[in-house]
This record gives sequence, C-alpha cells and structure tokens, in this order.
Amino acid sequence: MNDIHGVRRRRAVAVALTSGAVLATGALSTAPAQAAAVPARSVSAPAKTAVVPARSLSAPAPAAPSIAAKGGFLMNDANGGSLYTKAADTRRSTGSTTKIMTAKVVLSQPKLNLDAKVTIQMAYSDYIVSKNASSARLIVGDKVTVRQLLYGLMLPSGCDAAYALADKFGSGGTRAARVKSFIGKMNSTAKSLGLKNTHFDSFDGIGNGKNYSTPRDLTKLASSAMKSSTFRTIVKTKKYTAKTVTKKGGTRTMAPWTNTNTLLGSYSGAIGVKTGSGPEAKYCLVFAATRKGKTVIGTVLTSSSSAQRTTDATKLMNYGFGRI
Repeated sequence: MNDIHGVRRRRAVAVALTSGAVLATGALSTAPAQAAAVPARSVSAPAKTAVVPARSLSAPAPAAPSIAAKGGFLMNDANGGSLYTKAADTRRSTGSTTKIMTAKVVLSQPKLNLDAKVTIQMAYSDYIVSKNASSARLIVGDKVTVRQLLYGLMLPSGCDAAYALADKFGSGGTRAARVKSFIGKMNSTAKSLGLKNTHFDSFDGIGNGKNYSTPRDLTKLASSAMKSSTFRTIVKTKKYTAKTVTKKGGTRTMAPWTNTNTLLGSYSGAIGVKTGSGPEAKYCLVFAATRKGKTVIGTVLTSSSSAQRTTDATKLMNYGFGRI
C-alpha cells in the first residue's frame, strides 16, 4: 500500500511539474509576443505622422484653362513671372487697348498739370463721326481738364478724348503735326519698355494697318502704367461724372461715364484695366486683379464676343491665383 501511495504521489508530482512547465512555457511564449507588440506600435507611429505632408504634396496643380481668344498671357505682377501663355508673342490688332499707351504717355509728361483745361475742338467731334468711333460725348467749345479727359479716355473709351489729349501733348504748329508727334512718343515709350512686337499708328487704336501688339507686350505695358497712382485710380473706377466749363463760363454736368470693363462689377478683386474691340481686333481685354496681397495681370486678344473676353479673363485670373 505504501508503495502504491508512493507511486501515486510520484505521478502527481510529475503531473504537477509537467503542468507547471507547460504554464511556464506558455508564459514564456506569450511574453515575448506581447513585448514585440509594443515596438510594433511605436514603429507605426511615425508612419502616421508622415501622412500629412504626403497629402499636401499630392494636391493637384490647377489645369491650364482653355480660352476662346486667339492670344492670351497672364503674369504675376510682383515678379513678372509668366503664369499662362497662348500665342503670347503673335502680333495682333489691339483695338482700344491702345489707349493704355495714350494714357501712359500723357501721365509721363514732365510737370503734368491734371487740372489744366483743354478746349474741345470741332475736329474731335468730326473725327468720331467719320470713324463711327466710341465717344465720351464731349461738347465742342467746352473746357475739360486733362484729368477728366483721361477718365473719358479710359471709361467710355472716348476717341474724342484721345484726340484731344494727342493734340494737347504732341508738339508742332499744326494739329496734324501734334498728333504725329504724340504717336511718335507712344512708339518711343514702347521701345523704352522693351515691347519689341508693338507699334502704334494711331492715338486710339483705329489704325491704318500698323497698329499692333501682343498679349505679352500689352500686359507689360499695363503693368508699367499701373505704377501711376492716377492711372490705377482711373481704371478701377466704375462710373465718373465730369463737370465741364461751357463757352459762356457756366458749368455743365456731363452724363456719367460708365467703365466698359465689366470685370469691375463681377470679379472680386478686379482693379482694371481696359477693353478693346474692332473689325480686325474682335474683342480684347487687358485685365488685373488683386487678392490677398497678390496681383495678376494679363491680356486676351481676338476673343469672340464682349461676354467671352470677360469669361476668358476670368478663367485666366482664377488659374493664376491658383498658382501663386
């Protein structure tokens, strides 16, 4: 019996030892696995933090827009960097965007007096009738200031105002000589600005076959003109009412001049610049806008309609602001 009990005790001890070994083995086998899990989690943490820059880098750049205009150009006004080009250096008729240069030449005159008065001549009226040209509806015999003429030039695109300014600021003993002199100043200014694909043969864009520029050149011209605070103020004005002096010394309140650039009322941040149109030029627009301290400026030439040139410009500005 004692031997039997002794055998049973030895077996029980063996079982107990075996069970303990199994438990011990289990504990040892699970502990490393649990310990390994901790480093695995710590290794994965940096991968999660790396996701943020990966997302920012993967943001797609805006696609270049398609425009109806035959030529287009857009640049960052801060550094002159090109943002968009379409036949940007192809010479085309410019229509009344020519008047940007007319205004720049006037504003570049030494000791310019913006309040100096100019008497409106019959020749200016006859000219717009003969050319069926856009008009500021200036009244023959009225005295109009240079400042008012600039508003009449840039807002309703008055060719009569352009003629008056050319006559006033050209040199010579006859009106024809003064106009020729003024156009010469326009071309000299173009040359000084490095506008190699630009030439003017008129003060208002109604040329004789040799009035042309390019989207790139007109954009550079506008950027230069916008350095004048007077020019900037004029081209961003939606409506202006001039009070002129009549032949008899009275005051005439002109019908308000409305800016032909509809972007000023429809595009947030729009600050100018000038529309243009004509049989050859079709529909043109030099435009600029500022948002969050950044300015884009550009040109579309030979668009298909007045509405389309605005749409084209809007596309380009949206694209530009998405890139700078």
